[in-house]
Amino acid sequence: MIDLKDNPAYAVNCLLQGLKLLGKTELRKYLLIPIVINLVLYSTAFALGYFYISDLVTQFIPAWLSWLEWIIWPLFVISFSAVCFFSFTLLANLIASPFYSQLAAKTAELISGDPSTAAGQKNLQVVLAEIKRMIYLVSRMLPLLLLFAIPGINLIAPFLWALFSAWGMGLEFMAYPQENNGILFSQQKEQAKARRFSVLSFGGLTVIGLSIPIFNIVVAPAAVIAATIYLHGKEPR
Repeated sequence: MIDLKDNPAYAVNCLLQGLKLLGKTELRKYLLIPIVINLVLYSTAFALGYFYISDLVTQFIPAWLSWLEWIIWPLFVISFSAVCFFSFTLLANLIASPFYSQLAAKTAELISGDPSTAAGQKNLQVVLAEIKRMIYLVSRMLPLLLLFAIPGINLIAPFLWALFSAWGMGLEFMAYPQENNGILFSQQKEQAKARRFSVLSFGGLTVIGLSIPIFNIVVAPAAVIAATIYLHGKEPR
């Protein structure tokens, strides 16, 4: 069983190492297609947000809170941006999941020195696992989105969404190296629950990176590399 270190600082350090290793020669060929996928989808998300987010935010701020609009408006802009990028990240990961599985496997090979670890899972298995994970996340995402429409309660909705996003992205990116080791989604959840603070730290920092235009194009593959380092407990050679 993989030993997950319950240390938020370690999780954050792994993500920084993942960013640094994006330039590693052995990993480059696994990065091109995911980066192109992210570029297309995040550009679409940014364009939709630019044209529609102002109208959405205005509709969700009740008239009796209009005097607090100068505080609430930026909060809701950030929240709707997070929802948008979270949704597009799930879609991007579904499309790129076979490539992320290969990236995680190659990173594991560099860590262990054993070429047999670079096999990864079959594409169909990876996509099916990604769909199962999406169903889990979407089934919890929809009730949270409803909170944004309830006056008064919608003031705490952004904070609940932030926690959910961190948890979801932690599960999402740590899944690829785990699946390569034969660890199924039910086991992934149990291991993550036993290391909540680390998973939330890892996922939270990933969410912040995904919310930054242009930078978010490389954050996802960096998170896959970082999750592999995190689960194996050491960096590639």
